[in-house]
Parts: sequence; C-alpha cells; structure tokens
Amino acid sequence: MERPATLLVVEDEQDILTLLEHLLQTEGFDVLTATCGEQAVEILDQTRPDLVLLDLMLPGLSGLEILKRVKAMEGAPPRVILLTARVEEVDRVLGFELGADDYVTKPFSPRELVLRVRSQLKRDQVTSQSPSGPRRIGPIEIDDDYHSVRVHGQQVELTLTEFKLLADLVRARGRVRTREALLSELWGYDAEVMSRTVDTHIRRLRRKLGPAASWLTTVRGVGYRFLDPEHRRT
Repeated sequence: MERPATLLVVEDEQDILTLLEHLLQTEGFDVLTATCGEQAVEILDQTRPDLVLLDLMLPGLSGLEILKRVKAMEGAPPRVILLTARVEEVDRVLGFELGADDYVTKPFSPRELVLRVRSQLKRDQVTSQSPSGPRRIGPIEIDDDYHSVRVHGQQVELTLTEFKLLADLVRARGRVRTREALLSELWGYDAEVMSRTVDTHIRRLRRKLGPAASWLTTVRGVGYRFLDPEHRRT
C-alpha cells in the first residue's frame, strides 16, 4: 500500500493551522504542524516532508528564511507552497526567486488549496516514474534520473521546478512552449493565474545557465523555446 504524502504546515495563526490540519488529514495526508520558524526547523531536522505549506509572516525566524533552508536540502528538496496575506507582487516574486513552487493568498479556498497541493505532489510522481537518462543539447547535459544539469561540464544547481522547466524546453527541441502550456503542465493550473510565474523562473534559469542562456530564447507575446542545435546559427 502506498504511503500517504507527508505535509508540514507552518502557520502562526492557530485557527488557520487547525483548519488546515483537519482539511489535509481528511484528504488522506499525514500532517505535521509548526507555529513558528524555529519549530519548523526542528521538524525539518528530524524528518523530510513531501511538501511544505509555509506562511510568510512568522514570528521569529521568517517564512523566507525557512524557504531558503528547505530549498538548500540535499537531493530533490520538498515542494513549497507559500501561504500569504500579502498582496504586493514583490513578495510573491521574492518567494519564487528563493525557490517556492506555488503560492496561495489568504483568505483561500480549501478546495483550491487541496488541488494545488495534489498538483505539486503529482509533478514529483510523474518525474520519478519517467526517467530517461542523460540528454545533451549544445553545451547543456541533463540527467533526468539524477536531476543533474551540467553546462560545459560544470555542475549547475537548479531547484526542482527550474529543472523541470529546463527539461521541458529541451524536450520540445526548437518548438515554442507557450506560457499557458508551461503553467498547465509544470505547475498544474491554468493561465488564469499569474503568468509571470513562468517569466520569473525563466529569469532565474537563464542566470544559472550563464553563457548557455543564449540557447533559451523568448518568442515575444507567445512564450519560450530552446534552440534546436540543427538549426542554430553560430
């Protein structure tokens, strides 16, 4: 029997924490809870959840500091969905810059939150069940089995979402991938949500690829594509 996914909910408002714990347990998840950043760190030192629901506004150690710690974990780190009452775009973008996989704004729809949690967990299942070994395109080598990326032979550290984004664009091999398609297939929700999610991850990916970023091109008003070596002009 497959084990239920383990979720860590980090939320300092007790009523919201209780609601989330009950909701997620009812949906069949194993739920761990923390009311502050320090307590979350203690739990993360002892166990490795599959996904973290993380409030940004925490007493003491901030949600962004917890996010940094989670994404610095060895191997493929847990997925992170931010819970935030903040409406400023800069907060969401900063979260994505630090490796967050999604966000939910308070007050949230319980049904939507559960769908987003399942969507993130499903992305991991699909990846783990579909190994394809090393692939090379130009100066970039991708190993799906080990979630490894090398550029000109040098290891490049990517978050899980950045890795999946790069792998998707490389598989398309010259075909344009629209923002809508990337949002649907990699993040698991439709184009009604903020399309800048894709743009933010593309910026981070280009920065990490360094000189090889020139292989990743923007098709204005449509989306992105990775150049096919057979048609690339040197």
